[in-house]
Amino acid sequence: MELNRKNTGVLLPLSLAFASVAGCSGGEDKTGQQTAHPNIILFMVDDMGWQDTSVPFYKERTRFNDIYETPNMERLASQGVLFSQAYGCSISSPSRCSLLTGVNNARHRVTNWTLEKDKTTDLPSETLILPEWNLNGISMVPGTPRTFVGTSFVQKLKEGGYHTIHCGKAHWGAIDTPGENPTHWGFEVNIAGHAAGGLATYLSENNYGHTPDGKPYSLMAIPGLEKYWGTGTFATEALTQEALRSLDKARKYNQPFFLYMSHYAVHIPIERDPRFFDKYLAKGLSEKEAAYASLVEGMDKSLGDIMDWLEDNGQKDNTIVIFMSDNGALASASYWRDEPLYVQNAPLSSGKGSLYEGGIRVPMIVSWPSVGTPGSRCDKYVMIEDFYPTILEMAGLGASIPKGIDGKSFVGLLEGTKDPSRGRSLIWNYPNVWGNDGPGINLNCAIREGDWKLVYYYEDGRKELFNLADDISETRNLASENPTMTNHLSKALGRALREMDAQRPSYRSTGKPCPWPDGIN
Repeated sequence: MELNRKNTGVLLPLSLAFASVAGCSGGEDKTGQQTAHPNIILFMVDDMGWQDTSVPFYKERTRFNDIYETPNMERLASQGVLFSQAYGCSISSPSRCSLLTGVNNARHRVTNWTLEKDKTTDLPSETLILPEWNLNGISMVPGTPRTFVGTSFVQKLKEGGYHTIHCGKAHWGAIDTPGENPTHWGFEVNIAGHAAGGLATYLSENNYGHTPDGKPYSLMAIPGLEKYWGTGTFATEALTQEALRSLDKARKYNQPFFLYMSHYAVHIPIERDPRFFDKYLAKGLSEKEAAYASLVEGMDKSLGDIMDWLEDNGQKDNTIVIFMSDNGALASASYWRDEPLYVQNAPLSSGKGSLYEGGIRVPMIVSWPSVGTPGSRCDKYVMIEDFYPTILEMAGLGASIPKGIDGKSFVGLLEGTKDPSRGRSLIWNYPNVWGNDGPGINLNCAIREGDWKLVYYYEDGRKELFNLADDISETRNLASENPTMTNHLSKALGRALREMDAQRPSYRSTGKPCPWPDGIN
């Protein structure tokens, strides 16, 4: 196994603020020497929308950028590269399973959210029979039915000499399956990770979902934080403190570390983080929206605390920090968000659960000392499965990247040497029924190729064609106006889904499968 990265990049000037990224390869320590194996922190947020930040990911500032206060995201963006067109899946489990395995969700077939073994989370459809998707999630070992078997990049980091730490949400395998436990995926340390994709409560006063005698009253109860019970410590802060303790320990080892800081924030329940809630009430937000904004800023404080630790411990110049959300923000539930719904991610349309941009386009920042231009912006698109080969290449373990994964390394974008989006299509498949309804939600699939995007609905064969460069809000369906592009993308999407052995629903009336996108005009 080759452990040393090759110096393949060149430093190129950046003449425009919104120009594509350029950079050079390798990290440097304080002596100016290249470091072959930098520390890596992947800071993953749950259900955070593209606009839930004071950092403008759009081409211009919007009112949301003035509502939310995320100074540490601003700080990270000033040190690294902002990716304006980064994508996850529309809900958590598909994204996180693609992250860990490097495989597209259409191929691994974990297309809805997972929780209990052998139990579907699909709501029923009156017209369609839903496919038997991999409701038990993913695993590194065979033997569990309806599970995708893959190898995690974390295991490869561990084998390559990294100390590996998991903190927060996992959500890779159902309860009582091998995939539920982060240590089965190569993590040497697991803090609070288990099968659930949400949390019962952020409040230590309620023991994060446990009764006073220590029994969980919800499958969403956060494990492993007992010492914080009743202390007034918000869950986001408790996880941050545990992550910092793990970094203190890691610093004593003579090896690089990988920290997967995977917050439960800003997932429901949208509860008030008392450190920030009153500030947003004073800004004129409703109690619902002030609570949501407080969750966002609490997450941002965690990011800042970890960045402070890197600086205070002399690790900043040898640590890559990657920030991302797993899917878009919730915009379909009036119990949690103010009406009107589906506008919480504007100018993007809809939100979590949707294959419109509001459900799948997410904030992403990469800070890699000496690689990429600080404060720059990359407008090329990347996908959640791309993290697998990218992180291994960053770690100097590119030789261990397996064949057959769908992810494409975006190291070349940071170095200014290669654009993995050129000639590449992005694919999504959601042949399921989620918990909420709304624009672009449920029983569909999609493809993006260049600026063009096609959404296809299994239930009625409807097709929507959008040009995202001209219509980021996806308000103008050009399918009938541009039949050539509609047919082209229909064929490309159909081919891709068949090649990945993807699933589709069937009609209740006939038992026959719904047509693929290229099987209907």
